[in-house]
Amino acid sequence: MTASDAPPLVFVHGTRFSAGQWSSQLAALGEEFRAAAVDLPGHGARSAEPWSLDAATEIIAGAVDALGRGPALVVGHSLGGYASLEFARRRPDLLRGLVLAGASASTRGAWATPYRWAAGLVPRLPADRLTRWNDRLLRRLYPPEVVAATIGSGYAFHTLPAAWGDVLGRFDAGAMRHVDAPVLILNGEKDTVFRSGEREFARAHPDARVELVPRARHLANFDDPDAFSDAVRRFARQLPARG
Repeated sequence: MTASDAPPLVFVHGTRFSAGQWSSQLAALGEEFRAAAVDLPGHGARSAEPWSLDAATEIIAGAVDALGRGPALVVGHSLGGYASLEFARRRPDLLRGLVLAGASASTRGAWATPYRWAAGLVPRLPADRLTRWNDRLLRRLYPPEVVAATIGSGYAFHTLPAAWGDVLGRFDAGAMRHVDAPVLILNGEKDTVFRSGEREFARAHPDARVELVPRARHLANFDDPDAFSDAVRRFARQLPARG
């Protein structure tokens, strides 16, 4: 792959986080690829904006357009993975490849019940207490250089009920049939919940494969930033040339 044919990369963060989630990946991949990370509506710099999947897909589309090199490889984690699936359905013209990280579980049926409960519980807890808990957890589990940008951007607890209310009941492996590009399903080996449907998701697409980050959990890009970035790099290099 020549430098001129390298796909741009757009990273889409997970629940309650922001573009800061991808600081390690932007640093690792930015020399080879034009890359950007977005804030979804209600998150990060867009904290005051109301959540909707419509707005999320437009934000991703705007980031692809801003990078200026045609269709992009979109990397979505958790909530951002499901938003990226919706983007793939609505804007196939802007998609060259898709990485689903921690987003290969059906959001329909009984699986969704505990997440509906959690989405209802979070607004009842004081935001400052939730912030302290999240800060302590991230600082205990990960090096400062991996999580500093995430901690500095704050958390979108206020958006969680609307965001997951929009996603729950909407996605299953059938969503993969609407993705007109190669797919890498990239999960943490120990993320047993959000990789529960990875085989079904992979089987539903003619050009999808599963790769696991060893010993990693749901936040695989935090647990092993280098391995996660390397997997994205290899997948990007293997994508077919434009046209």
